[in-house]
Amino acid sequence: MAAANTVKKLQDEVTCSICLEYFNDPVALDCDHSFCRACITQSWGGLTTDVSCPQCRRTFAQGNLRPNRQLRSFVDMARELQSQAGREPASGRLCEKHQEPLKLFCREDEIPICVVCDRSKGHRGHTVIPAEEAVEEFQEKLQAQLKTLRAEREKLLGLKVSREETSQKYLKRTQVERQKIVAEFQQLRQFLEKQERFLLAQLQKLDKELVRLQTDTVTKLSEQISRLSKRIRELEGKCQKPASEFLQDVRSTLSRCEEGQAQQPEEMAPQLEEQVRGFSQKVIVLSETLREFKDTLPVALEKALTAHRPANVILDPDTAHPQLVLSEDGKRVRLGNTRQPLPDIRERFDSVSCVLGREGFTSGRHYWEVEVGDGQYWAVGVARESVKRKGGISLSPKEGIWAVGWWGGQFRALTDPRTPLPLSPPSRIRVYLDCDWGLVTFIDAAAKASIFTFPPGSLPGERIRPWIRMRGTDTELRLCP
Repeated sequence: MAAANTVKKLQDEVTCSICLEYFNDPVALDCDHSFCRACITQSWGGLTTDVSCPQCRRTFAQGNLRPNRQLRSFVDMARELQSQAGREPASGRLCEKHQEPLKLFCREDEIPICVVCDRSKGHRGHTVIPAEEAVEEFQEKLQAQLKTLRAEREKLLGLKVSREETSQKYLKRTQVERQKIVAEFQQLRQFLEKQERFLLAQLQKLDKELVRLQTDTVTKLSEQISRLSKRIRELEGKCQKPASEFLQDVRSTLSRCEEGQAQQPEEMAPQLEEQVRGFSQKVIVLSETLREFKDTLPVALEKALTAHRPANVILDPDTAHPQLVLSEDGKRVRLGNTRQPLPDIRERFDSVSCVLGREGFTSGRHYWEVEVGDGQYWAVGVARESVKRKGGISLSPKEGIWAVGWWGGQFRALTDPRTPLPLSPPSRIRVYLDCDWGLVTFIDAAAKASIFTFPPGSLPGERIRPWIRMRGTDTELRLCP
């Protein structure tokens, strides 16, 4: 009877609540309730808007139907059990050794036995109960476990919904902040472009005035030179004539020469000179404005980063490459000459000499400092929790690593392709991690100068951990307190 009840309960679990038949091509909704594909599609009646679950009434997009292959397997099992219950095959109900019905259950061996097995030496002294009682006991335990698992599933479903709502709230907030930043910088770019166009137009206008003035001056000088050349040729011809001809009209010739003496070209027009001075003053004012804006950037950056909280970063020895040597407190790391005999666990880097911080971050703003000294071969930054640990790794955001590094005499941001950094590597680098905005910033801890920033939205929505890579055996990095 108990076995029949078990089959009946299994049949209830694999029955569609709409058609009351075994599931046919079962699909699961986001709420984890399952129905026949044809039944749920017919129930929605071809609606194109958001629809609801017939059981819990939760709404979601209609197209989000997931095939439930595990439930399909349970349906096949239920059909097979129902078929076996009708046939009652002897092979499943008789003892293989004595060909007697398995009506008893041995508690010690936890197997069904027959009455002959009960009297045999192998089960002498064992606690034996009727099979029906054993089924009822285990059925109660299984039902209790099933109840616990269902409650845990409902709890996880509620937690999933809560986390999704929280994530959506943060995503909306970061989107608003992102739009503000884009708008502010768009206004700044428009202002600078407007000033650029204005100054270039003034320059072009000034160029035209200068060209016109130059053309007028050259024209006037050319005319005067032509007149002078004509007078010179006339006087030279006069001087070559005989005395009788030379003295004729000599007085009028001198008068014409005195009247045609060259005059100096006019100086630059006063209004044009004033225009040039005004333009120069505007250029000076704009240059000072740009210089002030540039000087305030470090202050603004420092103000924006004050909301970050200091993080006590400790390196995780379970992730460290076998050649990396960590201090006992997890604050120092260097590259040894040989590989240490460490277990090759899933978390450990095995090819690239990297190590992760023990603590990860999923929200909030955090910072920590790494003292690199005068080391020549290193990289510091952050990596996502799921970063590749085995085999070769591409050190770039595409692989899940955001960092800056110094080796081969080059200080670069580990972008793809690499971004050369104009600064020399400082002795101490402060790493700012903003999980809410999805960005990471590197600062010269001593000079408070910006080194490089990966833009907002660069980091994925998963746990982020501090990351260090070593290449030179003469380099040691220290996490500052």
